Amino acid sequence: METQPAKKNISSYIIQSQEDEIKRIALELHEGVGQTLYSLYTGMQFIQTAVDQPEMKDYIGDMAQMMEKTIQEIRLLAVELHPPALGTLGLLPAMKSYLKLYTSTYGIIVDLQNEGKEVQIRERERITLFRVCQEALANIARYADTMSAGIILRWEPGKLSITIQDKGKGFDVDAAMKNSAGIAAMMERMLLINGRCVISSKIGEGTSIDITLPLY
Repeated sequence: METQPAKKNISSYIIQSQEDEIKRIALELHEGVGQTLYSLYTGMQFIQTAVDQPEMKDYIGDMAQMMEKTIQEIRLLAVELHPPALGTLGLLPAMKSYLKLYTSTYGIIVDLQNEGKEVQIRERERITLFRVCQEALANIARYADTMSAGIILRWEPGKLSITIQDKGKGFDVDAAMKNSAGIAAMMERMLLINGRCVISSKIGEGTSIDITLPLY
């Protein structure tokens, strides 16, 4: 029989493996596929200027526009999978970058507030906090039926607290705990980095998700 620490180690290994693969795919999309498509896009622009036939010029122009739109979609997907800022600049810049994408995708405006000075935390913890916030925001987009939400980051001595809240439809937390793998995954992820995730919600009043991480 597996002990609790052994199960925790296995879960950590699986999640870390998934994150490594997601990071690799995001990098390949941005640096590999994205760069190749951009080269094709500039080539089509060159061809468009070289042809004389109006019909052919318009056709190539339309193709170039489709290519440009595809490049933008791939870049957005890469950011959603793994924001480059998460590994280089920290959690707060990565959240700001992601929220621009989130608002442009779902039309939901998120008021991001930061209290205190961001301190350096390990990449594994940054990724976990980002994924939990990402899941919470995705749930707001899917179920809350609201056009606004808020995130507050509080950097305190020995602790980071993050609150994600909305004033949408709300839901039955106990029922959701039994049926939603996403909510269970949020709590499991926080436990694996010695943090906590507490969800409170009232029907018709909205939802608040409070996550905390001890800072050493």
